[in-house]
Amino acid sequence: MTILVTGATGRVGRHLVDQLVQRGAKVRVLTRDASKANVPVGVEVAQGEMLDIDALRSAFKGVRTLFLLNAVTGDEFTQSIITLNVAREAGIERVVYLSVFGADRAVNVPHFAVKFGAERMLAQMGFSATILRPTYFIDNELMIKDVILGHGVYPMPIGGKGLAMVDARDIAEVAAIELIRRDRAAGALPIETINLVGPDTLTGIDVAKIWSDLLGRPIVYGGDDPSGFEQNMASFMPKWMAYEMRLMAERYVTIGMVPEAGDVERLTGILRRPLRSYRDFAAAITTAA
Repeated sequence: MTILVTGATGRVGRHLVDQLVQRGAKVRVLTRDASKANVPVGVEVAQGEMLDIDALRSAFKGVRTLFLLNAVTGDEFTQSIITLNVAREAGIERVVYLSVFGADRAVNVPHFAVKFGAERMLAQMGFSATILRPTYFIDNELMIKDVILGHGVYPMPIGGKGLAMVDARDIAEVAAIELIRRDRAAGALPIETINLVGPDTLTGIDVAKIWSDLLGRPIVYGGDDPSGFEQNMASFMPKWMAYEMRLMAERYVTIGMVPEAGDVERLTGILRRPLRSYRDFAAAITTAA
């Protein structure tokens, strides 16, 4: 049987497909444009999107296990609910779902609330699911590296509570392990939720210091004001999305993303190695610059 991967060309999905192939899984990806899929040899490509019912039904043929990742869009909730309904219609029970850290608490942030809605559907419809809840992606820093390197400012308003930022490669590897575990299980396994965190919980000042140390010159933290962040985001994305990013930043500043007791140990046990650190990721950027 086949594992269907959605979001296969994104930051997590492309690493996930590689991890699954390395583990000998039979993989199919769902993508809007098959010509741009760029997947390893042997991976099947199904063209379509999550609101294309015919394409979904076709993509699910011969599939036993689903990896569900929804991009942040205005219709994200509809996409996730439709996809899960069509999956159930096709007889699929085994799912690994990429949610977000604190999805059950951040009810005012649209893409957090949406993911908690999908989590509830997985539970109430009796899916055998692993729910992955990642914190802030370390990889987000690629979008702001020019500001850091060129202007000496770390611009993300992440606050003073701390974020345990996680590497997309670690997310993908845990997802692959869980997909294989569920796919090869003799029967349905109970729902589990796994917080995906990094090894260090860092504040805005902590992150600026890491960059300062690596670059050998001062990098300052831009501060905790989410309104300025919203204005910057609105210059290159829809205003509704920029506002949503502001709401997310407000959560960072007021609450943070702090691991629960045992989260780091659980992940290192699953991966059988240390988690990738923010400092190592930043060092790779500075070396390449």
